[in-house]
Amino acid sequence: MAYSNLEACLLDLERNGQLLRIKEEVDPNLEMAAIHLRVFEQNGPAILFEKVKGSKFRAASNIFGTLERSQFIFRDTLPQVKQLIDVKINPLEAIKNPFKTLTALPAAVNALPNGLPLSKPVLFEEINISDLPLIKHWPMDGGAFVTLPQVYTEDADKPGIANSNLGMYRIQLDGNDYELNKEIGLHYQLHRGIGVHQTKANNKGMPLKVSVFVGGPPAHSVAAVMPLPEGMSEMNFAGVLAGKRFNYTYVDGYCLSTDADFVITGEVFPGENKPEGPFGDHLGYYSLQHDFPVMKVHKVFARKDAIWAFTVVGRPPQEDTSFGQLIHSMTGSAISNEIPGLKEVHAVDAAGVHPLLLAIGSERYTPYLKVKRPAEILTIANHILGTGQLSLAKFLWITAPDSKSNTVLDTHNELEFFKYMLERMDFTRDLHFYTNTTIDTLDYSGENLNSGSKLVLAAYGDLIRNLATAIPEPIQNLNADAHLIMPGVIALDAAKMNTHLIQTILNGLGAELLERLGVAMLVLTEDPTWMASNMQNFLWATFTRTNPSHDIDGVDAFVVNKHWGCKGPLILDATIKKHHAPPVVKDAEVEKRVDAILEKYGY
Repeated sequence: MAYSNLEACLLDLERNGQLLRIKEEVDPNLEMAAIHLRVFEQNGPAILFEKVKGSKFRAASNIFGTLERSQFIFRDTLPQVKQLIDVKINPLEAIKNPFKTLTALPAAVNALPNGLPLSKPVLFEEINISDLPLIKHWPMDGGAFVTLPQVYTEDADKPGIANSNLGMYRIQLDGNDYELNKEIGLHYQLHRGIGVHQTKANNKGMPLKVSVFVGGPPAHSVAAVMPLPEGMSEMNFAGVLAGKRFNYTYVDGYCLSTDADFVITGEVFPGENKPEGPFGDHLGYYSLQHDFPVMKVHKVFARKDAIWAFTVVGRPPQEDTSFGQLIHSMTGSAISNEIPGLKEVHAVDAAGVHPLLLAIGSERYTPYLKVKRPAEILTIANHILGTGQLSLAKFLWITAPDSKSNTVLDTHNELEFFKYMLERMDFTRDLHFYTNTTIDTLDYSGENLNSGSKLVLAAYGDLIRNLATAIPEPIQNLNADAHLIMPGVIALDAAKMNTHLIQTILNGLGAELLERLGVAMLVLTEDPTWMASNMQNFLWATFTRTNPSHDIDGVDAFVVNKHWGCKGPLILDATIKKHHAPPVVKDAEVEKRVDAILEKYGY
């Protein structure tokens, strides 16, 4: 159904048993986030906090906490959205050429933003930043943050809503050196549209006007994170998904979403930055304090009885996991259709999304060759690493189906996917490093912000080895508390062993270990028992903490013509290094207070 605002959505969820009202006064300093995390972990409902300490406004979270709830919220519009995506229709084209796209036309009409709304509820009152629910999520956070913002900017060369950008970039409301009610921090990362807009504004020597929308129809939050084709506005998509046009107006030169619960307006001036962070982020670690643009607050607006929408991120899975699942359910094969030969790509949520991509491609160009080896999938890998936010991937594992194998490849079955590739990978040939390159801003495995390395592991061909299902004697002799993570992959205690020692002790045994005994990877960790206890621990620790160029070695390694390879198993140092950001950890005292609050609600 078409929700006119956030409260309409919450009331609909309540009618269907999917809303928990917290009636007690709750402290926004850690308590609200802790309650959210507890309810989310138990697949609980959306949460409405009716009394927020220090603020007259209510707050809501876990709105998108499960894929099923997200699909329920958009139950009336998802079919139309999928249709538009499946047939590659830009909604505006459907309106311009109605006879060519008759079935898509009803949904496409909602894509037209409405600049003359009959009512403007967000202009009900003007408030200050200090009036908002100032929610601090993790103990080491630098202050309160907006975690479900819709950050709106326009192109200085082509102003107006048609060429605008709507993105979800966290906003720091207080703390650090920010002057309360006058300044807030604007954090954005690589490959984000707002960066293009700020660059254009800077080139003209003018400030970038920014509007931060919070709340409103849930479709607006999804639009802010939706990867859209070049030239398609998030406001077009928001209207289609919401089932109603995006209503907006201008006040003092700033665009305002009139259906939002809150709007913060302000300017970012060229060269004016301040320290932002730390912030417990979606990789499960803190993103540390760095200089980012400071936004000079102009005005803050709120609708009557406004509700502050927020989420909590941390080690995945969290609520943002459901965002990814919803997007995948809508887009289906859209990404693979844009890259010739690509059949499937999966950004692994358990590894923090950008650190690990698994992909299935094709090998169609050299069927006449008797020896199978990666060819087309290497081209596909380069295309993936040059495409939008996929380019932030640090590890890309890519393969193609083998007609002789009965295995049905599925990138979402990580264990079987790794097993398939490790049974076929030639470690002397199939490892392709990208050094001194850009990586995700939130990934601290590199030695500088946005800087690190990448590794493409590309395997194709017949099965060449059977993987170990037990710890073989040469590995037991390392006396490093070895634990089998999965076939061919073994965790070792880093306190008892390091890469140099492994290489020294196993020197000359590489081919025997890999080909005869089936040991493909050795992973150094502080706690091998923990890492081997489940696949999620392996995925998270290994791929978030490892910098390919610095932290990967191998038994009987070599370099030939600048190509690195090894004759034995890979060695991955997945320990926490001194330059890494610390992982997020809950506060014990806060957890006790949350126990008392949630006990009566059954959580």
